[in-house]
Amino acid sequence: MQENLNMRFNILMIIVALVGIIFTVQLFNLQIVNGASYREQSENRLVRTISVSAPRGEIYDRYGKLLVTNEMGYTANLYYTKISKIELNEVLLKFANILEKNGDEYYNNFPIDFDTMEFKKKEESMKAWKTSNKIDENATVPEVIEFYKKKYEIQNQDIDEIKKIIVLRYEIATKGYSSVKSVTLAKNISKESMLEIEERGNELSGIVVTTYPIRKYLAGNIGSHILGYIGRISSSEYEKGKEQGYSQNDYIGKSGIEATFEELLRGEDGRMKLEMDSDGRVTSKEEIVESKMGDSVVLTIDYDLQKKAEEVLEKYINKIQSGGFTETYEDADAGALVVIDTKTSEVLALASYPNYNPDEFTNGISNSEYEKYFSNEKRPMFNRAIQGVYSPGSTFKMVTAVAAVESGAIGVEEEILTKGFFNQGHKPGCWVWNSYRGTHGLVNTEKALKVSCNYYFYDVSYRMGIDTLSKYASMFGLGKKTGIELIGETAGTLASREYIEMLNERDGGNRQWMIADTLSAGIGQSYNSFTPIQMAYYIATLANGGVKNDLTIVKNVISSNGSEVSGELVDSIVDEKIGKTESNAENLNISQETLDAVFEGMRSVTGETGGTAYSTFSSFPIEVAGKTGTATVSSGSPHAWFVGFAPYHEPEIAVVCVIEHGGHGSYTAPAVKEVMEEYFGYNNDEITEDLELRSIDEVLIER
Repeated sequence: MQENLNMRFNILMIIVALVGIIFTVQLFNLQIVNGASYREQSENRLVRTISVSAPRGEIYDRYGKLLVTNEMGYTANLYYTKISKIELNEVLLKFANILEKNGDEYYNNFPIDFDTMEFKKKEESMKAWKTSNKIDENATVPEVIEFYKKKYEIQNQDIDEIKKIIVLRYEIATKGYSSVKSVTLAKNISKESMLEIEERGNELSGIVVTTYPIRKYLAGNIGSHILGYIGRISSSEYEKGKEQGYSQNDYIGKSGIEATFEELLRGEDGRMKLEMDSDGRVTSKEEIVESKMGDSVVLTIDYDLQKKAEEVLEKYINKIQSGGFTETYEDADAGALVVIDTKTSEVLALASYPNYNPDEFTNGISNSEYEKYFSNEKRPMFNRAIQGVYSPGSTFKMVTAVAAVESGAIGVEEEILTKGFFNQGHKPGCWVWNSYRGTHGLVNTEKALKVSCNYYFYDVSYRMGIDTLSKYASMFGLGKKTGIELIGETAGTLASREYIEMLNERDGGNRQWMIADTLSAGIGQSYNSFTPIQMAYYIATLANGGVKNDLTIVKNVISSNGSEVSGELVDSIVDEKIGKTESNAENLNISQETLDAVFEGMRSVTGETGGTAYSTFSSFPIEVAGKTGTATVSSGSPHAWFVGFAPYHEPEIAVVCVIEHGGHGSYTAPAVKEVMEEYFGYNNDEITEDLELRSIDEVLIER
């Protein structure tokens, strides 16, 4: 047994010795025999880990129509390599020539227009720029070019070649780069440019083409104020977001749904291992972390209805402006139209005119496009549906009627003998008195709404007082934000004693609430100033029998794995972006008798001879309840309103349209009629098939 143990021990020692000899020989081979070769390979090989941009989540309408998606694009980036400045100039020149040949553009932020040989900025701005770059503030364009030609060691003599090199070297110097951090020279280059850059990689040291998702707005201008747009992250946004993984080259939501749901839409970037030799040539690529697509947002918007709303809004603004009705109002140039489901308070359409094309912001906006949008006095970027505030005029009179009857200031069938002008306050006259020296005779609530009798509403406002009137207006949601999931909503102003007190506290005034203020407030003037979305919410609540639901433009959010994102998370994100809002859901407890009188008055506006919108709706196959409004303003023509709901007996939708300086409320009624025709299927147009129709279930299956 002892002999066996000794033999086993000896065999084990021999094996250990052999393994040690093998390791020693291999180590000698690696370090001594081939050491120089391996060291050279190590020094000439650089491994970088780069970010792979995740596609943003998509945006759909309520029926699954795809409104916003992504397309694959190519971006050209430059990494620092150990080549001389002269060699770098040649690389950049070749790169620029490839892009220009294929009709692509590279970033050009150099403040000289080489075509006109003029500075791009104003004189004072250019002096400051020259000083910050250690150039004589009086230097001319040729002198500035010569300065940078020397600074960048440019040996070329052709001005076109000099331009290309300076522009790209300036971009590099401005943005900065290193062996591990690239600078983007061009985005959204063509496939032809990508292939040529890849093929000529040995000539283009340090230039790497990567793929990235390009935001695509399939509906063009339609719904632009709802969807919003994305843009390059600003320095302040980067400082706030860098801890959440944002880079200086990222694009983020700037407005609309894109901004509100940025955290959910953005997705999670992946990682790729990139190997390059010392000359900057890519030797291999390997995805090590797969990117994760962002969550998708499903809106309550009906795309076909939204499209119709925007089309008719533009159509009737142009018609009013060009004198297509009885009178011409040349200052009519903007407006909004909103459609809400009366039973759920879901927003079905939210149109603002003029609008814009979000696609033009996807890869950075040019100076000419910037001027077109941000220096335009018509403010196409301004969402009038949630930000524009307008005196409601006579469309407010249903609030006054409800407040007067429900508070007991007047009986629902009680008649008032109108006398032309009201002998209180500033002694205002009814419109029929001011125009024809006539009166409306005996009127009750229903008739007062039909003929829009100012005298009646002066009288009942005087009886109940401003506190009661403002209380009911506030109950309908007027003068406060609706809580719609869009950043920038305006609260508007509600005529009240509280508002006067706020003004006095703000500017040290001593305003007193006057009877004249109460009378004006009762007909929708005074300090009353509301957004179209508030007005539509008020009409939807009225049509729903005084039962108010929480207004929304978002149905749900679908995560990248196909599950629905929790409502609590969605609500928390919305609260963070637009501010914490309490639920608006409540029953206003309006008596059926009051509702019947108000509804009948609104029906007579559209359905009886003498109604201010009768000529528009007389042949419409569905009964509509409505009210026109013409609101005087401090300058320019009056604003024109129409508000209404349909069907009369079983309301489904509330529609509100306002046209700035539209002259007469009756001029907006045809726009509302055409939207109702679209909703109820009475239009003669073919069903639009310009967008891909996909159910949400199909989307989830694909995911």
